[in-house]
Amino acid sequence: VQLQASGGGLVQAGDSLRLSCATSGRPAVMGWFRQAPGLEREFVATFRRFTNSKFYADSVKGRFTISTDNAKNTLYLQMNSLKPEDTAVYYCAARASDVVLSALRLRNSYNYWGQGTLVTVSS
Repeated sequence: VQLQASGGGLVQAGDSLRLSCATSGRPAVMGWFRQAPGLEREFVATFRRFTNSKFYADSVKGRFTISTDNAKNTLYLQMNSLKPEDTAVYYCAARASDVVLSALRLRNSYNYWGQGTLVTVSS
């Protein structure tokens, strides 16, 4: 599975941005993680194809929406009401096979990673 993320940029607090991740196939699980300077890479959101389920980190719930376009083999992350603390490099990630619910938010559950796209939110 190959992943290509895009859509990052510089925006102001309160603005919206949509990230895209083109995939080479249809992974069972696809998600977004982010890494701010000096911090660990953290879970943002994920989509589990088998159950058509979406899961979000508490910090983005209600503001971010993960979605897929099967025809285009693309994963999206719509980010609204952006805050300066959302500033990070955002990575799309995927795994070919399904995984238990408790592992969906773990970095190590994902086998494939995109190159990252930088989102900067100014105050």
